[in-house]
Amino acid sequence: MASDAVAARIAVLRREIDEHNYRYHVLDAPLISDAEYDRLFHELVAIETAHPEFITPDSPTQRVGAEPLPFFADVVHEQPMLSLNNAFGEDDLRAFDRRVREQLDKDEVVYVAEPKLDGLAISILYENGRLTRAATRGDGSRGEDVTANVRTIRAVPMVLRDGLAPAVLEVRGEVYMKRADFARLNRDQESVAAKLFANPRNAAAGSLRQLDPAITARRPLSFYAYGIGRTSVAPASQMEVLEALRGYGLPVAREVRLVSGFTGCLRYYEEIGGRREGLPFEIDGVVFKVNSVTDQQLLGYVSRAPRWAIACKFPPREEITEVLDIEVQVGRTGALTPVARLAPVSVGGVVVANATLHNADEISRKDIRIGDRVYVRRAGDVIPEVVSVVAESRAPDVRPFVMPDRCPVCHSPAERIPGEAVVRCTGGLICPAQRVQSILHFVARKAMNIDGVGEKLTNQLCDSGLVTDVSDLYRLTQAQLADLERMGDKSAARVIKGIEQSKTTTLDRFIFALGIREVGEVTAALLAAHFGSLERLRDAGMEDLEGIPEIGPVIAARIHEFFRQPANQGIIERLLAAGVRWESKAKGEDANQPLRGLTFVITGTLQAMGREAAAAALRGLGARVTGSISAATNYLITGADAGSKYAKARGLGIRILDEREFLELLEAPARYAL
Repeated sequence: MASDAVAARIAVLRREIDEHNYRYHVLDAPLISDAEYDRLFHELVAIETAHPEFITPDSPTQRVGAEPLPFFADVVHEQPMLSLNNAFGEDDLRAFDRRVREQLDKDEVVYVAEPKLDGLAISILYENGRLTRAATRGDGSRGEDVTANVRTIRAVPMVLRDGLAPAVLEVRGEVYMKRADFARLNRDQESVAAKLFANPRNAAAGSLRQLDPAITARRPLSFYAYGIGRTSVAPASQMEVLEALRGYGLPVAREVRLVSGFTGCLRYYEEIGGRREGLPFEIDGVVFKVNSVTDQQLLGYVSRAPRWAIACKFPPREEITEVLDIEVQVGRTGALTPVARLAPVSVGGVVVANATLHNADEISRKDIRIGDRVYVRRAGDVIPEVVSVVAESRAPDVRPFVMPDRCPVCHSPAERIPGEAVVRCTGGLICPAQRVQSILHFVARKAMNIDGVGEKLTNQLCDSGLVTDVSDLYRLTQAQLADLERMGDKSAARVIKGIEQSKTTTLDRFIFALGIREVGEVTAALLAAHFGSLERLRDAGMEDLEGIPEIGPVIAARIHEFFRQPANQGIIERLLAAGVRWESKAKGEDANQPLRGLTFVITGTLQAMGREAAAAALRGLGARVTGSISAATNYLITGADAGSKYAKARGLGIRILDEREFLELLEAPARYAL
């Protein structure tokens, strides 16, 4: 076949396959059978195999062609992927509608109503109509790059429909697994004696986050679009957004519709709830969004959620089962958490065998005992919890549960601080139960930032005895790491390089990395700025610590006790002996307070931290934080819903930083000194 004829046939096959994907996934109106579709696809594979020079990244055959990844890269969302506030029932929904009407000064508001799919939120970027990147929601500000995996999902077009695509379009939606596909996947897993998936959501999330895209390609994932992020178009309404997405060739849930006011919302909620079991996918509620984009902008955001949207959850399903035992687990911070071991029971399609009991007060309040029959539900249709005891069925010989007075793992004393519900192990960094999580906290990006040390490797290091506390990381050799399963010399070298590079750090990062309870990034920065050296901090008394305005007596006690523990002192000494270092400055020296003499004002809602915490961080760097704009103001920090201060600052020529730039300032404050 001549080259021109090959190219022409490839073009025809790609168009036909893309069109059939569109009709199947978007219109739900296929024109051909699966067998005919497979014939077209296999013909295209055969031609491209014989003529690889014609293969392009957006060919349907390339959905399974990516190489396995060593790890997922980070993606920063230019527009945060916010979560939604929840409503639980008619009263919450009525209150939401009332707030919206009052803020818009309208008698009735039109909403877009849609089912809330139980899957994994995803962002897909199209540039000039072609899929260029896909990322998970992550923490809302930063997600994981899963482009290679998303390309394997047939419902996601790699090229938007001809002539319709804007220059930039960030599509937001949900990756999920249909009920029938989930059942088939588990049958296939069972046939090869592989582990079964607990529910469609877990199956979808696990499938999308495979490092090998070929595995994802074998999983029956689906996708629905529900909104947009960054884009070069300006839609007037939410429904217009969905109609445009459908026109671009992206699947949108057929159950989406416009409703008016609270009555319309409630009617839709009840209708979808009644149809829930008959839908082809799992849902845990419905979502209502104000239709008008102008009204959305007027309503703005609160905390990490928009004021113009709400997720109305369905009532959790409940079942009765027996408490076989109550065991106590120990978390990273030393919290002792009682867990009920249950006779397995299916709750909402998920087999539940364990449920957290939170703390001793919760057990006492509900009077839960080993041997009791209890009502179990999935809170928010996700987390299993014991609701109450079936009192009439209790056996006469069951006894109340008593929390242990020693850690069940390291046997250190367990204490309950007055005013707190949680019992904690006092073993600190020496407790094996806290070891893995303590190490993961220590190596995290915002702490010591050791590249290549993740949960799997940390478990291997602890299980093998190579690491018993964080200081042992600095004694590891490349040969020791290379001997571990699935490591090899190249990966081992990368980890050793990351460990070596982490030795040069900053005092605030080191303090944060130690994992002192209730000492986060902001508090660590305050401590570093106030004391200027680790020696001063270690020797500080309670009065010294409480003298810092932003640190109260409880946090001061945590810090003071941490540095009094001989085991913690030993670990710190070993870290310093291993070469961990930073540039030490005396208290009050300008290098420790690079923003000294500068005046800041904060306005709007910050997503990453509260305004008080942001102000405390700035003060720790020497800045003055005031509440009003004036000619003396050097910087204005703006979050969501920035008001009149923004306009005033622009008029005065004051430098304005958005939240992303503010976080960059905290990382490298010296660059912002005037």
